[in-house]
Amino acid sequence: MVSLEEIINKYRKTFGNVLPLNLSPENVYELDLSVDNQYLRSLNKLSTESLGQYIQAQLKKVNKNIAIGGYAENRLVYQMSEHFGRGAEARSVHLGIDIWYKSGTPVFAPLDGIIHSFNNNANFGDYGPTIILEHRLENVTFYTLYGHLSTSSIEDIANGDKIKKGDIIAHLGEEHENGNWPPHLHFQLITDMLDKEGDFPGVCSVLEKDKWLNICPDPRLILAV
Repeated sequence: MVSLEEIINKYRKTFGNVLPLNLSPENVYELDLSVDNQYLRSLNKLSTESLGQYIQAQLKKVNKNIAIGGYAENRLVYQMSEHFGRGAEARSVHLGIDIWYKSGTPVFAPLDGIIHSFNNNANFGDYGPTIILEHRLENVTFYTLYGHLSTSSIEDIANGDKIKKGDIIAHLGEEHENGNWPPHLHFQLITDMLDKEGDFPGVCSVLEKDKWLNICPDPRLILAV
């Protein structure tokens, strides 16, 4: 049986950009938000404000304006929110890729599909407005998730709406509407929605890392990075 990775690799040169940005290595900064980041550990209080300041300071150092990263990263930042739990089962492993860029930036569909579902996941630290697209290649169905959008992105749309490659499906949200994060896109590849709609775990516990990474392959399979 042909794997999803094999199918995507077969077609990946036909995919469009998710954002109107050149995500080549020379243009982006690989951001480290892991538990090993000693600067973040040294802060008296890790907050969305201090996180935003840290990201901007790192970008200024390298004279870039796009930061990217996070797939399978065990992160410290989720300790800011009760939404991710506490103790041994706390969720801290990131299942998507984040592209940190300015609010209002349009988000494009990288390939044809339909709107599977959408929702405003408004918990502190959550996705905020979220859209999930359903795609099909060679009779294999898979999904892409777009989180931290503007609230207007989920207005006047409906489940089942047809989406063409290159369509603007959303815009990046501001902090007050995107789950209280510095503006960015959370982009995630999903093989099985597990009967969920409008939401899907973007972070898992270390204990369940292998299970969830199997369901959520590396989004770089689709992103032009």
